[in-house]
Amino acid sequence: MKLYYSPGACSLSPHIVLHEAGLPCELVLASTKTKKLEDGTDFYAINPKGSVPVLELDDGQRLTEGPAVVQYLADLVPERRLAPPAGTLERYRLMEWLNFITSELHKSFSVFFTPGMPEDAKTLFRDKLRQKLQWVDGQLAGKSFLLGEDFSVADAYLFTVARWADATQVDIAGLANLQAFRERVSARPSAQAAMKHEGLIKQA
Repeated sequence: MKLYYSPGACSLSPHIVLHEAGLPCELVLASTKTKKLEDGTDFYAINPKGSVPVLELDDGQRLTEGPAVVQYLADLVPERRLAPPAGTLERYRLMEWLNFITSELHKSFSVFFTPGMPEDAKTLFRDKLRQKLQWVDGQLAGKSFLLGEDFSVADAYLFTVARWADATQVDIAGLANLQAFRERVSARPSAQAAMKHEGLIKQA
């Protein structure tokens, strides 16, 4: 398999999941700005949507969209319990979280990475995001992870998106559960390995 990624982008989520799953995968750097690979290949030829992540399977098929990619990876190694079994209510809870993160959090954060976005619009989105993250903080009360005590692919996605609060000046001060969650996931060997590879933390 190949994972096309961009440092710190939403592709960090499947990158972490790959480490959690113990699955071998070639990592291919794709610039979300130039839409080029390191060898000059046009990234649009890989994904016409121009976005990461892209998971290329051994037979050449490609899977896009983070929530789909991480569930596919989880289902390759059910013994790792990165996603509840298909058909169970718990699996739908996982999908519920993945949908919320992608539609309500991820897309709201994307405003800050849009060139030319007016500052007043950013201020509005910061306020809205604070409200949504405050709700997430409440949902994490008394739990280590979104589904309880077991780490899931939804946690990798929430961690990835929640990291963006620092770069976008979205205030998460006082959201103690969310801050503890970020620290908890950041300390996992999978997150450490992925972030080091992407240059997000310094190598020891």
